[in-house]
Amino acid sequence: MTPTILLTGGTGRLGRLVLPLLRDAGHTVRVLSRREHEPADGVEYVTGDLLAGEGIERAIDGAEIIVHLAGGPKGDDEATRNLVRAAVPAGTRHVVYISVIGADSVPLGYFKSKLGAEQAVGGSGLPWTTLRAAQFHTLVLTVVEKMAKLPVIPVPGGLRFQPVDPGDVAARLVELALGKPAGLVPDLAGPKVYGMDELIRGYLAARGKRRLLMPVRMPGKAGRAYRAGENLSLDATAGKRTWEDFRDEEMP
Repeated sequence: MTPTILLTGGTGRLGRLVLPLLRDAGHTVRVLSRREHEPADGVEYVTGDLLAGEGIERAIDGAEIIVHLAGGPKGDDEATRNLVRAAVPAGTRHVVYISVIGADSVPLGYFKSKLGAEQAVGGSGLPWTTLRAAQFHTLVLTVVEKMAKLPVIPVPGGLRFQPVDPGDVAARLVELALGKPAGLVPDLAGPKVYGMDELIRGYLAARGKRRLLMPVRMPGKAGRAYRAGENLSLDATAGKRTWEDFRDEEMP
């Protein structure tokens, strides 16, 4: 009998890709969501809130594996501590967590929160696996779309990205969830590194637009970290789908 898998963040962008893969592998999937949902084929829903500490025990009950994808701009560390605190007495046998490349080196609140969540998972005493991924194609597209609306686009010098397709990340997470706990596994990033100017110019060209690009300097510790490539992982496992393929297929 296949174990029930608890999926947090199952209604989010990444979770909506992970859920059918887990279900197709023959597992019953339980989704913890802040909003009520009707049960679907092979999917249960439990209403709760990780940050508020509500509904977690009920969601975990009987789930041997937790795939923890829920996240936000802040509070991931506290939400994750609440999750693993409830998972310990429940006897969870594997927690899989999605983090971000640069969690331990980029001095911004979001990255620090992700690092705190990593530490909560790793220090829980539960068997665990953590995957750090690069920024998703979807996020990069949102950023360049908004920037392209400006008559003059400021381009932070030295800012580079290694965008990865969320479908590639979803497939890797399912592989990890169905395998043995492996600790911190190799990072997952896209097959190519792009300067911010390359991403913007490529988008503008694909849309048949022209804009003036103005180089600017990113100040402070965050600027130094990005210029040093702390958000990159040149030795990472590479996803298959390129930024250009995603951009041209998904761009409205």
